[in-house]
Amino acid sequence: MSLLAVNENGLYCAVGDFYIDPWRPVDFAIVTHAHSDHARLGSRHYITAKSGKQLLQERLGPEARIEELALAQTVTRNGVTVSLHPAGHILGSAQVRVEHRGEIWVVSGDYKLQADPTCASFEPVPCRTFVTECTFGLPIYRWRAPVDVFAEINSWWSTNQSLSRTSVIFAYSLGKAQRLLSGLDASLGPIFAHGAIMRFLPHYATAGVKLPEVQPAIAEVVRATKGKGLIIAPVSTDGSPWLRKFGEISRAFASGWMQVRGARRRRALDRGFVLSDHADWDGLLATIRATGAERILATHGYMAPLVRWLRENGHEAEALVTRYETEEATEELSAAE
Repeated sequence: MSLLAVNENGLYCAVGDFYIDPWRPVDFAIVTHAHSDHARLGSRHYITAKSGKQLLQERLGPEARIEELALAQTVTRNGVTVSLHPAGHILGSAQVRVEHRGEIWVVSGDYKLQADPTCASFEPVPCRTFVTECTFGLPIYRWRAPVDVFAEINSWWSTNQSLSRTSVIFAYSLGKAQRLLSGLDASLGPIFAHGAIMRFLPHYATAGVKLPEVQPAIAEVVRATKGKGLIIAPVSTDGSPWLRKFGEISRAFASGWMQVRGARRRRALDRGFVLSDHADWDGLLATIRATGAERILATHGYMAPLVRWLRENGHEAEALVTRYETEEATEELSAAE
């Protein structure tokens, strides 16, 4: 019997009687991180990484019963040993290691290998079966160094200031927005954020993540800066009446999807900055090698291309169909909440 399998509720461990990131309410859920496609309402009991507990509580509400687990700390259910290990995706994100009678699986959740001061760095975990996300599982997705991307962002902001245009960067409210804040040159001017982003900032501060001063994006305050300010806002605000309150603006989007120029053109953006909280193609392959896994299950993303490449290069690999979404869909779920 397989240690983990997908059923109508999610990825299930029958021996341990628990789910990992279930998409329906269950009795016992282990949650990799607080993005809406992985952290769903309604389960009776949750376990998540200690550094991500406050974010998950913010997302699920005060009634949710959430148990925190320190990284690498183990807990046992019906003879199945579970531990959480850094995924490097957002604050509190973790991989789930599951062991039973010498059989070891690791479920990656979402992850990235690039350094990020807002969360713990990814650590490969040896296993026999590795369940990996592959959001950007195509060779065209290869990331540049973040320091170069942030230099471009700060230069764009400075240019907009010379033209008296307020800079607006669309970014996912949890994770990407905070990573952007960590790389902005706060000496250039005031930084503002939409309320959907502001709600998470206290939890980052509590976790010891140092970010620049951020003000709520109030129209009259932003307009008073005469184009010197920069606003970080959710993708869902693009084209909204809220955004039109700020006068003349320049619009940009920070996302791995900006690697493909057509994605920027479809949104009619002024700029697209390639900055992702997921592993790129090289990162996926490097991680798979580092785990030493004999079997790879690819889920949520470009599954078929990655599985094909792995098989052609001597790996045992197959697709694992789940209901996790892209970050854009996650942002829409957050807006609905």
